[in-house]
Amino acid sequence: MAGLPVSTPVGVVGAGTMGAGIAQVALVAGHEVRLYDALEGAAARGVEQIHVRLDRLVAKERLTPQDAAAAKARLAAVESLDALAPCGLVVEAVVEQLPVKREVFGTLEKVCADDTILATNTSTLSVTAIAAGLRLPRRVTGMHFFNPAPLMGLVEVPAGAATDPDVAQAVADTATAWGKTPVRCASTPGFVANRVARPFYGEAMQVLEEGGADCATIDTVLREAGGFPMGPFELADLVGNDVNLAVGRSVWEQTFGDPRYAPFVSQQQVVDAGWLGRKSGRGWYEYGPADERPPAQTAEPRPAPERVTYHGGFAACFGLVARIAAAGVGVERYDTGPAGPRAATTEFEPGEPAYGIQLPSGGLVLETVGECATVDGDAVALDWVGDPAGATRVCIAPGDACEPETLDEAVGMFQAAGLAVSVIDDVPGLVVARTIAMLVNEAVDLVARREAAAPDVDTAMRLGTGYPYGPLAWGDRIGPEFVLEVLTNLGRTYPGGRYRPSPLLTRAAHTGRTLRSL
Repeated sequence: MAGLPVSTPVGVVGAGTMGAGIAQVALVAGHEVRLYDALEGAAARGVEQIHVRLDRLVAKERLTPQDAAAAKARLAAVESLDALAPCGLVVEAVVEQLPVKREVFGTLEKVCADDTILATNTSTLSVTAIAAGLRLPRRVTGMHFFNPAPLMGLVEVPAGAATDPDVAQAVADTATAWGKTPVRCASTPGFVANRVARPFYGEAMQVLEEGGADCATIDTVLREAGGFPMGPFELADLVGNDVNLAVGRSVWEQTFGDPRYAPFVSQQQVVDAGWLGRKSGRGWYEYGPADERPPAQTAEPRPAPERVTYHGGFAACFGLVARIAAAGVGVERYDTGPAGPRAATTEFEPGEPAYGIQLPSGGLVLETVGECATVDGDAVALDWVGDPAGATRVCIAPGDACEPETLDEAVGMFQAAGLAVSVIDDVPGLVVARTIAMLVNEAVDLVARREAAAPDVDTAMRLGTGYPYGPLAWGDRIGPEFVLEVLTNLGRTYPGGRYRPSPLLTRAAHTGRTLRSL
C-alpha cells in the first residue's frame, strides 16, 4: 500500500490549533480537505485561520497566489461527521481524553467506507485502546504531528496492536508526500519523542528539588554547556506546565508507576498555583512586558593558573583541555602534535592521580562519573559539555573538602578558555551528565523493547525536540561504557530503579558495539 494520491479527500476532526495545522498541511500538499469540529462555529473559524496562514505564505513568497487560491477552494468546513464519508483518510485531533476519542472513532467507523484509514493525532494515549471495540481496528493507526504542524518536520506513526502494517506504512508514506519525516514506532506510552524526553524534565526537577541549582542556572547550563535549544523549565513554560505534567503523568501511569517517569512535587505545585507558564503570565518564570529572566549563577572573574597537569580520564569533555591549552594555560602531559590533541602517554609516577586535571594547589578537576565530588577529597566535579569546542559555559561543583584555592584555580582556568562558569552544589551527575545519560539510556531501552528502530529514535529526537544530537549518536560519542558508569553510580546514590541501566546498554558497554547499530 503506497501513500494516498492527492486526489484522495482528507478529513480532519477537531479544528483547534493542531487540527487546523494538520488540515493546512494536507491542503498545501494538494488534497481536498474537510474540517469538522463538534463546537458550533469552530470549523468555520478554523477555515478562516487557515486562509490567513495561506495569505502569509503568499506574502513570504513561499506560495504563489494561484496555489493559495486553489488551496482555499479545496477547503471546506463541514457540520457533521457524515460529511467525511468520501474521505480516504480521516485524522482525529480532538481533546486528549480516551472516551471522547473512542466515541469519535465509533461514529467514523459507521460513516466511512471500510477502506478509509482512520488516524489519531494522540500524543499520550494508546492507539490500541482507542481502536478497541471497533469492527475494523486494523485500519486505525497513529499520525502524531508536532505543534505547529505546518512547521515541524516530524510525524510519529505509532501502530496499535491490531493495526495493519500496510495501513501504518501508507500513513508514513503519506506523511513523506506531505513534506514530513515519518517515524514508525509501536503504540507504547509516549511513543518516541515524549517518552525519551521525560528525563530532560525529570533530571532538572531532581536537581532543583535537591537544592543543587535554581531554574535559571539549570536552563542556562543545559543550553550553553549541553547545547540544547531550550532549558527544561523555559520549555515547560512554553508548552504549558499543566500539559507537561499531564504528559508525564500519563506515561508514568501507563507504565504502572515506573520510577523513571515519576512526576515531581514541584511540578504539581506550580500547576496547583495556576502558574501554567507563558499562557498564564507566570510559570517557573514570570512573564511581563519586559519578559526578564533571573540571571544564572555565574562566577566572578578569577586569575588563571599558569600551569596545570592533565592526567587523562576525560571522555565527554576532552575538547576542553584543548581550549585550556590554546588559551595560554600551560598543560603538561598533553600532546598537540600533527595527529591532533590527545592525552600524552607519559607513565604516571607512584602516588600521582590516575585521571583529571591537577591544579597548582594540588586539587583536582574531575569529569563527573555520576558521583559527588566530595568522595574525591580536594576536588571539583566538571559537568559534561555537548560540544567542547563551541560551548560557552561550564558547570562545576566543589566537593565538601574542596579548598577555596582549588575552586578559584578551577574557575580561573575555565574562564581563561572563554567559558562562563556556573558553580552549583555537589549533586551527583551535576546537570548535563545526568540528563544525557538518562536520555541515552531511555533511547536504548526503547530500541531494546523493539518499540522503534535506532535510526528512527535519533531522527525523532532531533526533529521533534531539537536536540543537538540523537541520543544514540550522543551515547556513541561519549562511549556506552561511560554512560553506564554514570547510571550505575547514580543508581547507588538513588536506589529504587530510576537510574537502572538498560540491559542492552550494558551489553554494548562490554562488547564495544555502537548504540546506533543496535
